[in-house]
Amino acid sequence: MIDINEHDFHRLDLNLLLVFTALLRERSVTRAARRLYLGQPAISASLARLRAFAGDDLFVRTAQGMEPTAHALDLAERLKPVLEGLSAALFTTSAFDPSSSDRTFSLGMFDIGEVTLGPELLGDMEAEAPRVRLALRPVDRANAVAQLEAGTLDLAITDIGATTQWIRTKPLFQEFFACIFDPKVVRARIPISLKDYLAYPHLLTSFGGEFVGYVDEVLAQRGLARHVTMTTTRFSTLPFVLRRFRGIASLPGTAARELGGALGLTVSPLPVEVPPVDLSLVWHARHETDAGHQWLRELVYRVCMRFAPPESNGPKDSDSSKGSARKARRR
Repeated sequence: MIDINEHDFHRLDLNLLLVFTALLRERSVTRAARRLYLGQPAISASLARLRAFAGDDLFVRTAQGMEPTAHALDLAERLKPVLEGLSAALFTTSAFDPSSSDRTFSLGMFDIGEVTLGPELLGDMEAEAPRVRLALRPVDRANAVAQLEAGTLDLAITDIGATTQWIRTKPLFQEFFACIFDPKVVRARIPISLKDYLAYPHLLTSFGGEFVGYVDEVLAQRGLARHVTMTTTRFSTLPFVLRRFRGIASLPGTAARELGGALGLTVSPLPVEVPPVDLSLVWHARHETDAGHQWLRELVYRVCMRFAPPESNGPKDSDSSKGSARKARRR
C-alpha cells in the first residue's frame, strides 16, 4: 500500500519538478527553456509558482547565473532518489532471468490439462527455470475472467467466452472431442457407430452437475437420446471409472489419446458432429509488459502447441472462438 496524501499533490503540478531540475542543471533560464523545449516566459512563470509553493526564492540571479539557495540544494538532495526511482519505474522494464528467478506463477486450466500438460511444463521449467514455482488451479470459461481480474490467476488456458477490455488472449488450437471406453467390456468397432454409441450408458463432464450436455442437444435434433448414468466436474475422473464400468465417456481428443494410451482404453471419434472448442491463453492487461509473465506465456504456448491435435487447423483468430466455445461447455 502506498501511503501518500493525494490532496497534497493537487497543490503542485509535477511538471514543475522538471523545471526545477533543469534550472539546477543549467543555472540559466534560457538554457533550461532550451533543454525543455519551452519558452523563457514559461520557465519564469514556473519558477514563480515553485517559489510560492516552497516559500523560498530557490534560485537567485548572480553574475555566474541562477544560483540555487540552500533550501533548493536541500530539496534537490531529497528529490534525487524519488525522481530517479520514478524514472526507473515508468521508463525501464525490469529484466527477468528464468535461470535465477524464484517467482511463483499461478496457471489455471481444466483438470485434464494438468494431467496432459503438467509433466511437459515441469520438464521445460526444470531446464529453463529450476527455481520458478507453478501453482496449477482449476478454471473454466465461467470464472476465468473473474479470477484473472481478481489476481488469483496469472494466466489461464480455457475456451474463453465474454471478456472485458482488460483481458488479452492468444489463440492456441481447436480441441476436437472423442469418445473413450474399455474395449474389454464395450464391444464396438472403430470408429464407433452411432448405434453402438447409443447402446451403452455414458459418463458426462458437467461443471454445473447437469445430465444433459451439448452432445445430447445434437442428438435431440435428430430425435435420438443417450443414457447418462453419472456426471462429474472433472475430465480426469472418467478414464479411471471406465476401467471398471461398462460405458462410454466423451472428452477432449488430446486427453483421450494420452489417457487412452496410458490406461489401455480405446479412443474413437464421436459418431455425431460436435463443434470443437477454441482454446486460448488468457491473461490480464496488467501483465502485458511484465518480462516474467512474457516468459511464462511463451513457455506455456510452446508446450500447448506440442499437443495441438492433428485434426486442428492450428491457431484461430480469437473472435472465432466465441460461437463454438459456448456450445462445448458440456459433453
